[in-house]
Amino acid sequence: QVQLVESGGGLVQPGGSLRLSCAASGSISSISAMGWYRQAPEKQRELVAVITSGDSTNYADSVKGRFTISRDNAKNTVYLQMNSLKPEDTAVYYCNARVVTTMGYRSNYWGQGTQVTVSS
Repeated sequence: QVQLVESGGGLVQPGGSLRLSCAASGSISSISAMGWYRQAPEKQRELVAVITSGDSTNYADSVKGRFTISRDNAKNTVYLQMNSLKPEDTAVYYCNARVVTTMGYRSNYWGQGTQVTVSS
């Protein structure tokens, strides 16, 4: 089985920073991409940032220049460095991974989510 464990969420003041981490473990053969999504109350889940196995990245326009996604392939871990945080960034942040398991199945896996609250 595959599990994604997230950490790093919390309460921060506007202009502050947080670093989210997501570690994948279990019956993993390879991970082609990992990313972060977020969902605010009464809103749809939206893509924040994605990084591929080749380290190409994509960001939502709303976070470009403020957030940086990176990964440690040896640890099957993805990070999201969030700087210059705004109240509009408040949401539950979810980690996602596109995984090929040791049984040869390809599917997306989700973490449980971590709350990020930006408020004075």
